[in-house]
Amino acid sequence: MSEYYRSIWSDLTRVPFSQGFLDADGITTRYISSGSPDKPLLLLIHGTGGHAEAYSRNFAAHGEHFWTVSIDLIGHGWTDKPDSAYEVADYGAHVLAVMKALGRDKAHISGESLGGWVAGWIAIHHPEKIDRLVLNTAGGWTAHPEVMERIQRLSMEAANDPNPDRIRSRLEFLMHDHSKVNDDLVETRRAIYAQPGFPDVMRRVLCLQDMETRRRNMFSDEETGRIAAPALVLWTSHDPTATPEEGARIASLIPGAHYEVMNGCGHWPQFEDPEKFNQIHLDFLLGRGEP
Repeated sequence: MSEYYRSIWSDLTRVPFSQGFLDADGITTRYISSGSPDKPLLLLIHGTGGHAEAYSRNFAAHGEHFWTVSIDLIGHGWTDKPDSAYEVADYGAHVLAVMKALGRDKAHISGESLGGWVAGWIAIHHPEKIDRLVLNTAGGWTAHPEVMERIQRLSMEAANDPNPDRIRSRLEFLMHDHSKVNDDLVETRRAIYAQPGFPDVMRRVLCLQDMETRRRNMFSDEETGRIAAPALVLWTSHDPTATPEEGARIASLIPGAHYEVMNGCGHWPQFEDPEKFNQIHLDFLLGRGEP
């Protein structure tokens, strides 16, 4: 199976998909999509320093059931990078603008890391916008200085000197099995990080790794308890940002939330073990097994 996944193109070989740009309230936003617009909308949101290809191994399975759209968040990938604050509300406003541009008032939203933090913010502040919510190794509830320092260091090293080795080291942070970091993924991210002026953008994006900024963006237990959407909290055995016990606590604060742990994965379970992730994810989004 690892041989099949040696390239992002291998992931998409038999997937009808499109890539394009949309205008999200003045922010030119890149997206990759699969599935038909006549299906329910599923938005997939990547993490800090990431891009839409974080979900390259999930488009085929999800496009069968949903209009599946993965975006480059503001300041990320090939989306516009304005001189903005890059705090969670800024990302949330961008995602809501994307929904508006797609002509939808509501969507299933699944976010990984920072993407989960943004999805949680929308669920708390704009509950009418979410059908079902997936928090995948999500930020927003923990603040570990050693993790924040490591993310800052690896990210800035890669942005300041976007050679393949630096980029690979940043991507290996995301994976329990480092062999899953293939050359194609490295080159995809290297091209993004090599954009003119990208180090300055990365510094702004990393504001959430500053303790004071992070804490004012984190969710209180009371806010978390207000999440009304059906929710799946998905964690992993080897997530480098927080333990499965911390993930379980997040789930315990959300009324009726479902909690799952994927073994043998790090911070990108949707990429490391796509078959298992797709099964868990789709079972939840489609309400399989629910009364």
